[in-house]
Amino acid sequence: MGDRTLFRLAIYLKAYKKESILGPLFKLLEAILELLLPTIVALIVNHGIGNGNISYVLKMGGLMLVMSLLGFGSSLICQHYAARASQGFGTTLRNKLFKYVSSLSYAEIDRFGTPSLINRITNDVNQMQIAVAMLIRLVIRAPFICIGAIIMAMLLDFRLSLILIAATPVFAVILYFIITKSAPLYRIYQKKLDRIAVVLSENLTGVRVVRAFAKRRAEKERFREASDDITAIAIRVGRVSALLSPVTTLVVNAAIIAVLWAGGVHINAGTLSSGEIIAFINYVTQILLALIVVSNLIILFTKAASSAARINEVLDTTSSIADPGETGSAVNEPELYQNSSKPAAPAIFFDHVTFGYSATGDPALKGISVEIQRGETVGIIGGTGSGKSTFVNLIPRFYDTVSGEVMIDGLDVKTYRLRELRSKIGVVPQKALLFTGTIADNIRWGNEQASEEQIQQAATIAQADEFISKLPQGYETPVARGGLNLSGGQKQRLTIARALASRPEILILDDSSSALDFATDAALRKSIRENSGEMTVLLVSQRVSTIQQADKIIVFEDGQIAGIGTHDQLLRDCRAYREICDSQLSEEAAG
Repeated sequence: MGDRTLFRLAIYLKAYKKESILGPLFKLLEAILELLLPTIVALIVNHGIGNGNISYVLKMGGLMLVMSLLGFGSSLICQHYAARASQGFGTTLRNKLFKYVSSLSYAEIDRFGTPSLINRITNDVNQMQIAVAMLIRLVIRAPFICIGAIIMAMLLDFRLSLILIAATPVFAVILYFIITKSAPLYRIYQKKLDRIAVVLSENLTGVRVVRAFAKRRAEKERFREASDDITAIAIRVGRVSALLSPVTTLVVNAAIIAVLWAGGVHINAGTLSSGEIIAFINYVTQILLALIVVSNLIILFTKAASSAARINEVLDTTSSIADPGETGSAVNEPELYQNSSKPAAPAIFFDHVTFGYSATGDPALKGISVEIQRGETVGIIGGTGSGKSTFVNLIPRFYDTVSGEVMIDGLDVKTYRLRELRSKIGVVPQKALLFTGTIADNIRWGNEQASEEQIQQAATIAQADEFISKLPQGYETPVARGGLNLSGGQKQRLTIARALASRPEILILDDSSSALDFATDAALRKSIRENSGEMTVLLVSQRVSTIQQADKIIVFEDGQIAGIGTHDQLLRDCRAYREICDSQLSEEAAG
């Protein structure tokens, strides 16, 4: 299975056919030249030194020098081709993996986990790069040296070569033992590596929380346990792998002793010359060195097979969100409006929608049916885990419904091209996330073509211009990784500005003003209302004050809609909404 997974990734070497063919050929030329050298040494000893023929020694010595230089040049060319092919292969595979991971839905990314995906794109691809380089440089050379040296030894003396042939099955048994023992351990090692990446990721991203709760010692212990765990597996792998080289050396040296003993008998009998025995020992030494290389290659390709399996696991994963634009089944908006005019269709329509994050767990949403008209401002409220965020995540199709339909402008979201669908929607998630670059760069994420005036307008609506203008560099102020140089409220306002910059038809604010004070929150809502025009706005919030003035409020309770209406209507008719108001507002404020 390991070989099949390795060969499946060979398609990414397609652009480097020349390097993959010429590299091994030049290495093969070097191996041929190397195999001829011991025979030339035997000729020098027998015909040059034995007969005192200095000119013959110099002539053959010059030939050996030329052959060595040719071999060295061939090796350099092979190294160049191997480097180009392996690095190009790694770059292509890494880009393919990144693009593929980016196309997966939230469900698949959640299943793999971020640390594991990072390890697969970095560490596992690096293992494959090394394997490709060794494939070009050594996979042909090492076996060719072994086989070629045995053939050359047989030509020198067939009886002595029987000793080498007899050692071959012993070496095969050793290789089989090492592979069967080490391959499962490498797979376990990769999983342990993912585990240590999880611990590292949690500690580095949550360093403030760790320190705030004085958990440094506990986290050090957790990391030490994960580190000791991976060390124990690495030691087990090392013990098995370490056996290969010394056992190989033992077998070959035993063969050398047997050759020397039998060769001495033949020399005394006059059936073997001293030059031939020297050449024979050189061939045995070449076999030893080649077998050590082969043993290291076996270990390397066992690691690579494990990495290839992990990479193929990602590439074999089918996204649960199929893009109709890639399958050619997408419907264009103009085709829709031939049958129904845009103003007549609701902006958003949920038709008996049920959704669950897993097939076996309880559904997060059950039988949701609701219409949201174009230009409406809709408040969405409910207790923790009631399904508010799940509801809005179905609109841009971050997840697909289990049953029922979600429709935008009268068209099922599953028939939209994902790019087209998401260009209609501006999403501000619960967790404000910014990227490295400047403030202007982050706002321009919503619209790459946005002018400075449009950027400033979006920031003004989001109540961000006030603090940006006070910064020494203004909109060109650098944003640290994750926006660490900004406060929580500042990050939230920038993410709102980012969404507004794209001028979406639908704006989803998923509890995105939780870090704002009440005055700023009120100013933000007023500004969005005044500038929204035909934009449909969905306000997800835990605060009644945030959604109180909305055109319509949807109340969620245990994955179902408990009530729909205005603030006054819900106070009168919806028990769940009254309870939320009673817990947050005074009797006068509640009305």
